[in-house]
Formats: sequence, C-alpha cells, structure tokens
Amino acid sequence: MPLPVRAANADPMELINYFSDIPEENIAFDEFILEKAEAGDAGETLRFWESPEYFVVMGRSGKLREECVPVNSGREGVRVLRRCSGGGTVLQGPGCVNYSMILEYPPGESRTDITVSYDRVLGRVAEAFRAHGMNAEVLPLSDLALNGRKFSGNAQARKRRYFLHHGTLLLDLDLCRIAKHLKHPPKEPEYRVGREHLDFLVNLSISRTEAEDIILEAFPCEGSWRPSADDMRRIKDLARGKYSSEEWNGCF
Repeated sequence: MPLPVRAANADPMELINYFSDIPEENIAFDEFILEKAEAGDAGETLRFWESPEYFVVMGRSGKLREECVPVNSGREGVRVLRRCSGGGTVLQGPGCVNYSMILEYPPGESRTDITVSYDRVLGRVAEAFRAHGMNAEVLPLSDLALNGRKFSGNAQARKRRYFLHHGTLLLDLDLCRIAKHLKHPPKEPEYRVGREHLDFLVNLSISRTEAEDIILEAFPCEGSWRPSADDMRRIKDLARGKYSSEEWNGCF
C-alpha cells in the first residue's frame, strides 16, 4: 500500500485567504510560507492565486536567453521573474490559476526523492479531475495532461521537514501569447514530441471556482489562515529585496 501524501500526524490543512495583484509578492509568499512552516510557525497550507497581469516566471535555474524572448517581453511591458522552485519557464496571467501547497513529508519518504512526491501529489489531483469527467493523467516528470495535452505544470522546493508544491491550471489563458514570450524549451518531456506551444497546451475551459473545488477535494482544508501585519511586511520586503531584483531575476 502506498504511503499517504501527508504525514500521518499532520494537523488539519489550512486554506490561506491571501493573494496579491503584484506578481513578485505572490512568488515571495510561496517562499515565505515554506520557511515559516520549516521554522515551526505554520503547518500544511493551500493557497490559490491568479495574476491580473501577464508576466513570465522562470524556475530557480532557468536561463533567460535560452527559455525566454526578452525583447518581446520588454516591448510589451511583461516582467520576467524567477521563483524559488525548480521546473520550467511559464507565462502567467488571466486565465491561469495557481495552487500552492506546503506539505510535510510522510513517514518513510526521503526528502531527496522528488519523483515519489510528484507522483503522490499529482496522482491525487488527477484522480479528483477524473471524478469530474476529465481524463486527467500524470505524465513525467511533473505535468498533468488531458488527452496528451498539458494543462498543468508543477514544481517543488524542498526543505528538511516540509516542501512547497505548486502548479498552474490552464483554464482560459490566451495561449497565443505564449510563443511571444517563451522559446521552445531546451528540455522537453518525451510526450511533447516536439510540438509547438499551441499544439501542446490546452485550457480546461472550466471556471476558477470549479478548478479550486476540485483541488480542495484532493486536499481538503478544515481551517483558514491569514498573514499578520508582520507577515505582510516580511513578504513585501522579500518581494522588493529579492524577487524584484535584477541580481536574482537575471542571474543565469
């Protein structure tokens, strides 16, 4: 029998009632809440957010010139940022809903075994989508796909006790914009077989409420949590000092 996704002795998962209209603050929040949990000041949480503006976000080791089209992004005022987790580069904006979870490693799971945690988390999410009539499948390493087309990319950042798992859910994103800002990825999953963005990606065409309810079926929350005034000060400081800096965003 597979190990549970969550630790057996975990407290009830809490839903975070916070998102920002500022991209850097949303990215900073993920790192902040992971560090807060690792320090013992928070537990397992789930948060949803959606950006009202378009921006590009690279994985921690992403390479700007290999993965992005900065001249187009600069011309259109689309910021290119970097997050604390791994994974590939994506375009964020209206119609792309994000879910971010802080989870504790279950007993027996190595914190270095990222494949196992992806399979367990995404398997649970895919099952919830299938229960609603969508033939979702998990495809290596960290995608959710519908009939062979990707609707969700996922990434993780890992500490000793907790890890951040976050992902995109394409609902109604203007997919035609992606090729303006993202090059064909230097590394692609086998199932992509060289397809261009428009042939590879697909919107689910469901509402944000429906998508959030499906994720909540996979990861139920029994309480809610809001950042304090001090939390918000620290998040904004992190957004300005790190996630708005050229040193961080353009360092590769």
